Amino acid sequence: MPSETAPELGTTARPERVLTIPNALSVLRLAGVPLFLWLLLGPGQDPAAHAVTDVWAIVVLAVGGITDWLDGKLARLLGQFSRLGALLDPAVDRLYILAALVGLGVREVVPWWAVVVLVARDLVLGVCLWVLRRRGYGPFVVTYLGKAATFLLLYAFPLLLAGLQEGWFADLARPFGYAFAVWGTAFYLYTGVLYLVQFVLALRHPVVPDGPAAPPEEAAAGTP
Repeated sequence: MPSETAPELGTTARPERVLTIPNALSVLRLAGVPLFLWLLLGPGQDPAAHAVTDVWAIVVLAVGGITDWLDGKLARLLGQFSRLGALLDPAVDRLYILAALVGLGVREVVPWWAVVVLVARDLVLGVCLWVLRRRGYGPFVVTYLGKAATFLLLYAFPLLLAGLQEGWFADLARPFGYAFAVWGTAFYLYTGVLYLVQFVLALRHPVVPDGPAAPPEEAAAGTP
């Protein structure tokens, strides 16, 4: 991957593939987002019902995490990179984070100020991405630290849900969930600053028409 502040934003189109195995897995993950949110909020204020649906919400998150890892591996193994996959994969990650933040905010597990800050970070970068595309650039170059921040948050949510239950496992999951959430939030905001640096540097270096193609390794790039 390029450096965290590199202005090397892609300018060429990805192969126009739609019916690929990695894309099918991304669509499966996308279908899990509304199901996950319903499992978080559907039972209302019934603690007994939440005890069951929270377990299934954790299962949905786990399946989403496994398929997220698997679609990237299969894309590299099968050479099935596509523009749709490059955009859909990180977008689904963001939707899972948004759904989890809203759900846990409603249930008063996560403070609303944290929900607002994290959502605002994605909205600002979304506007920056729109500006870059208008100027002929491709998506942001996703950094390893940005991926780590996403993984920390996605691991934090099931631990926080497990911590709402009773028993020794809940007592163990609770501190780990909050630790993952704190570090994930810190990295998420820090990488947001790094992506803003990419944005500023890219605006200072106008894109060259018919520039070199972005390598397949950047297929994970997208909404950071």
